[in-house]
Amino acid sequence: MDMSESDVMLKQYEQVNQLPTLYQLALEELETKIKVIQAEWKIRNGYSPIEHIKTRLKEPNSIFNKIQRKGFPPTLDTIVNNIYDVAGMRIVCAFVKDIYFILDHLKVRDDIRVVEIKDYIEKPKANGYQSVHVIVQVPLVLFDDVRWVYVEIQLRTLAMDFWASMEHIIYYKFNKHVPPHVVDELAEAARAVDELDRKMLDLRKEILSYNDEDWAQGMANMSLQQTYSSKLTLGNLEQMLKQTAESDPKS
Repeated sequence: MDMSESDVMLKQYEQVNQLPTLYQLALEELETKIKVIQAEWKIRNGYSPIEHIKTRLKEPNSIFNKIQRKGFPPTLDTIVNNIYDVAGMRIVCAFVKDIYFILDHLKVRDDIRVVEIKDYIEKPKANGYQSVHVIVQVPLVLFDDVRWVYVEIQLRTLAMDFWASMEHIIYYKFNKHVPPHVVDELAEAARAVDELDRKMLDLRKEILSYNDEDWAQGMANMSLQQTYSSKLTLGNLEQMLKQTAESDPKS
């Protein structure tokens, strides 16, 4: 007996509903790899360029709607091979330099395939959005074979992540119909974010340029200056008290 169109769609939808388990496992596999990188860099260099990691999965309804818009048949293999952002990971760094440091490391790993890179830091979007988007494939070892699963990684600084979160809230609030003056303010804020990232990177470079002796000498000079200032303040206070006592007719 042939299946009706509604039965076929129901079966396809059931296949889509199986996807979260597959992609959740791929995300956990990738997150473990990134956490190993994070720990190793902290041990070797005393700090990690990764501030924090966030992961997310698209809802089955969202996946189903996307493959319909693209005209793909909603089968498991079609989705796995053609939809790249079912699973997503956001890696947040302190500095822009750290983003490219991580990106270069991902490119040379044997257990991660870098498929596509979109650099919105070098060329920000029209609304000011900045980030580096990387499509990777992560190997998932199953009973029968190894399946390479797509995951989208977004690399941002703390400032970029804050801006993107606020932009998302604003667009949700206005149902994507944001007033022009708010759009302009967001663009101005994006430029401020870029300037902040540059200033913080320059500050980091300056701090790292000091060796231990320079740092100790600087702290010693600061201590001497504070002591000298304290003595001056105490001396001024004593002088003021003396002058007050001399001018008081009762004294």
